[in-house]
Amino acid sequence: MKKYILFDHDGVLVDTEHWYYLAGKRALASLGIDLQLDAYLVNMANGISVWEDARVSGISVSEINRGRELRNRYYREYLVTEDIEIEGVLETLDVLAGEYRMGIVTTSKPSDFALIHERRSILDHMEFHLARGDYERAKPHPEPYLRGLQRFGATAAETVVVEESARGLKSAIAAGIDCVVVANKFTEAHDLSKATAKITTFSELPSALKDLPS
Repeated sequence: MKKYILFDHDGVLVDTEHWYYLAGKRALASLGIDLQLDAYLVNMANGISVWEDARVSGISVSEINRGRELRNRYYREYLVTEDIEIEGVLETLDVLAGEYRMGIVTTSKPSDFALIHERRSILDHMEFHLARGDYERAKPHPEPYLRGLQRFGATAAETVVVEESARGLKSAIAAGIDCVVVANKFTEAHDLSKATAKITTFSELPSALKDLPS
């Protein structure tokens, strides 16, 4: 029986993936690089930085760092001006809180994560969150989710991961944890065929968890 849930963050609990891409696209455009969505999604699925194209193109480290700073600024602007809510998240977390212990495992930078949650109550349902810097190797490596198991003191068999991207799914599988994938238009082109279960909305999660093999 599942007792613990490890949630991905961006694209699962808040709708931020599109805005992160758009911020990166705008920043790379300032360096003369047109970041196409298809290429971005392939890199995202495999945990490859968008700045690899800039490096390969011979752009200097200082210019790449300037581009990163621009991307970060654009993204933070989007976080405070755009609607990033996902319907049904808070209501569903209220339901799940009675049966499961929950935490977040994300590749978000701590500063972005903090900004997102300044005026939201999602974290009230979570025992902990792990963000970039809380582990050495990011998804799709299993380390982030293995760290999550350690924080709970849980086994993989007792735990389920909730994800929306191939990168996160690969991380969960490599950690030996069942993974429920929530549909997300931004990552619908990813290969998610190895998910334990798939749902179309976050609100379907309680029912999906009960149907998982024990």
